[in-house]
Amino acid sequence: MQYHPDTWTHAEVTTKMLCVGIFVGLVLESWSLPVQNSSLVHQTRLRSKRDYPGKLVFHEDMNAMDRILGVNQRMCVSRDFPLREGDILSSGSHGAHVTCLADPCRWPRSVDGFVYVPYIISPLYEDMDRITIETGMLDISSATCVKFVPRTHEANFLNIESRTGCWSYLGMIGGSQALSLQSPGCMWSGVAAHELMHALGFEHEQSRSDRDYHISILWENILEDQRDNFRKYETSNLNTAYDYSSVMHYGRYAFSEDGEPTIIPKPDPYIPMGQRDGPSITDIHKINIMYNCGGRV
Repeated sequence: MQYHPDTWTHAEVTTKMLCVGIFVGLVLESWSLPVQNSSLVHQTRLRSKRDYPGKLVFHEDMNAMDRILGVNQRMCVSRDFPLREGDILSSGSHGAHVTCLADPCRWPRSVDGFVYVPYIISPLYEDMDRITIETGMLDISSATCVKFVPRTHEANFLNIESRTGCWSYLGMIGGSQALSLQSPGCMWSGVAAHELMHALGFEHEQSRSDRDYHISILWENILEDQRDNFRKYETSNLNTAYDYSSVMHYGRYAFSEDGEPTIIPKPDPYIPMGQRDGPSITDIHKINIMYNCGGRV
């Protein structure tokens, strides 16, 4: 005897729904189980990195610079702005610092020994965005003599806006100094701290003059038109050790052509590079040295 669906009894409908529920539950449970030593998972992760160059799809793997490059490449920021190394804005003689070794590039010390960096945050940001940006500021100010303060009448100040992408000038350039933290893409406090450190005059960690003792650049894996982003510069390094965990460090796959690594640490190739939580201990130490904080925090 055949039943038309319209003639199913309440009991039959309940049974079918129960079976479907059990099946879906088993599928979801299987997805949540840990998979170990699986070459399939490894290959899937590698393929996922090829969505677009430099992007790490898996959230837990991304450091601040991975996030920045992902946003800037997706938004094609380099077509509109002359970005160096992925997020440092340079335009002619205005803001053309390559390194920040001299005083004119740095924010001035006040008579009380602190370094006050005035800022304006665009009123177009939502409250949570503003909190994220201010958290990035606090991560620096709470442990250094550099204090970010709302602008009143100062001629030189940071103008933080949600423009296209995540970027900053290097060091103080004078006047209203743009710093872009696009919402929502750039809304990580670690990303905010990264761009603020550029504004304070800090380059990317892997561009240090001594970097070849600590990392290998795999030039063959880098997009041909992006290799200039891996230059190293004559930097003072502030007498600090190379910092793999710096919030200013590129990720392992930055500007990758085919999803293969572009940077390998040495001697241990598995050392994590960069982070997304904010400045490292060494980052803070370098700020205190550059700005001669002398214990003032």
